[in-house]
Order: sequence, then structure tokens, then C-alpha cells
Amino acid sequence: MARKQFFVSPDGGNWKVQSEGVVLSRHSLKSAAIRAAVDAAHAWKGDAQVMVQREDGTFQIEWTYGHDPYPPKG
Repeated sequence: MARKQFFVSPDGGNWKVQSEGVVLSRHSLKSAAIRAAVDAAHAWKGDAQVMVQREDGTFQIEWTYGHDPYPPKG
């Protein structure tokens, strides 16, 4: 089963948390959006991933929750 992905990304001067194309919440602070995404990932009843995007569109960091095999495949 694939991980449920939660994205933190810029949103016109604010920050949004979305999953599967649906905006779950909006925040004025990036740190608040990250906290909301991490909370949502912890609440998910399965494997989850949080990906944080910078304002320039590149990804800053990602975290995985649940089963994360080591070493990773590929």
C-alpha cells in the first residue's frame, strides 16, 4: 500500500497543507502548517509522508511515518 502524502506548500503569502489534491488547512506561518501536516500524518491509520516545499518550489525536507524499510529499495 502506498503512503498517504501530506504536502506543505506556499499559498500566496501563506502556507497550505494538502493531501490528494485537497487543501486540508491554511496557515499564516510555515511552522504552523508543518505542525498541522505532521499531526495529520500521525493521525493517519497507515504509512504516511510529509513533504515540505520551499517558496521556490523545491522540496526542503520530508518525513515518513509507519513502515519505512531500511535499506530503501532502489
